[in-house]
Amino acid sequence: MRRVRITSRLVALVVVVLVGAGACAFDPQSGGSGGGGAAPAGAEQVTGASDTPGPDQRGRPTPAAPTTATTKPTPTSKPTRSATPKPTPSTGTQTVAGCPQGQHQREVETYLARLGGFGAVTVDGRQSAADCAAIKKFQKRYGIRPVEGRAGPTTYDVAKRLATTDPARCKAGTGTTFCVDLTRQTVWAVRGGKVIMPPTVTRTGMSGYRTPAGTFTVNFRNPKEWSDPYEVWLPYWQHFTQGMGFHETTTYLHDKSIGSHGCVNLLHADAVRMWELGKVGTRVVLIGRRPGT
Repeated sequence: MRRVRITSRLVALVVVVLVGAGACAFDPQSGGSGGGGAAPAGAEQVTGASDTPGPDQRGRPTPAAPTTATTKPTPTSKPTRSATPKPTPSTGTQTVAGCPQGQHQREVETYLARLGGFGAVTVDGRQSAADCAAIKKFQKRYGIRPVEGRAGPTTYDVAKRLATTDPARCKAGTGTTFCVDLTRQTVWAVRGGKVIMPPTVTRTGMSGYRTPAGTFTVNFRNPKEWSDPYEVWLPYWQHFTQGMGFHETTTYLHDKSIGSHGCVNLLHADAVRMWELGKVGTRVVLIGRRPGT
């Protein structure tokens, strides 16, 4: 009888050991994934350090470390404004009145002074509050991004093209004529020998899709035309030859790497203005040739 009791106790001990081992059957070294299997139901997997208290070996939550009330954050001093220009983190150029100074400051000042209409500028190669405001106004008008007042390459390129466009080169008739300078990528409108829409920016056909020079006529108009081959809407469409026409651009106009498929791309405001001025029968004169085509 005594041997039976001893044997029973040994069996019970073995059962307790086996059951306790099965309750922690996942491998914490494998990130709580249990090595080749999932953790048992109800087991909490620990995947790294955390501020949240976790369970102890008995499944009870361990108390979080007490916090001390003696540590206080060090108050930060208020920033002081400096009146002297400082370099911007992105370009290393000086900022004046919130505007960074670009590498084409003097050239852009020169062209904006020649164009007029954007505010007072001083041609000295140094950024000022007045120069900043004028450059921002110019960038906003011609869809140049970002509008930050910096005389960068795109702003310089657009200003130069507009300032060097000669409207008199377009042999306009007595009625309304749409003129396109393919070399400078600019467009304007003339009526009765008078410029009724000053030169603005455009983007014509890219390499392989050259927009041809010549004299044509608007022969079809639609305020919103669908392009079958390219599956895109063409707002304020005015066709003049071989599937080519004037329309509002569907992409960033100043991305020259993509160009158009022969059409004359326009900014929204310019497309609307030319729609108002044009009609079926309006003369179209294209001169020069886009570089690279």
